Amino acid sequence: MQSILHRIAIAPAVIMVATLAASPAIAETTGIKVPFGFEVAGKTFPAGDYSIRRDNRDGFVTLASKESSQSFTSIIGPGSPSPLEYKIALKFDLVGQTHLLQSIQYGTMITSKLDKKALESERELGPVAHSGGR
Repeated sequence: MQSILHRIAIAPAVIMVATLAASPAIAETTGIKVPFGFEVAGKTFPAGDYSIRRDNRDGFVTLASKESSQSFTSIIGPGSPSPLEYKIALKFDLVGQTHLLQSIQYGTMITSKLDKKALESERELGPVAHSGGR
């Protein structure tokens, strides 16, 4: 009798571990090409190929250059895209001659507004947006 109760108590734990193992904690997308240099959080990034990695467990997204050691990490949360939208996109604003990364969308998740400098310009001039993704 004790053996049966022990098995019943262990079964849900095994199922939960199997479920967690089946869904990867980190999803990565490679091959995103940004055709212009840009700024985010006070850092300047060159034009080039980038990868985006989303950590499903901790709620972070990382944009990393494939040609240099530069990277940027931000918190990502539920966004306004439809639940069936799975695109990965970078949204930029153009302030003067500078492209500012405003948000990173990874499926239905999105970062909050990343650059406060663009918020100030938007109030003064109105929004000018460039989007890219796949």
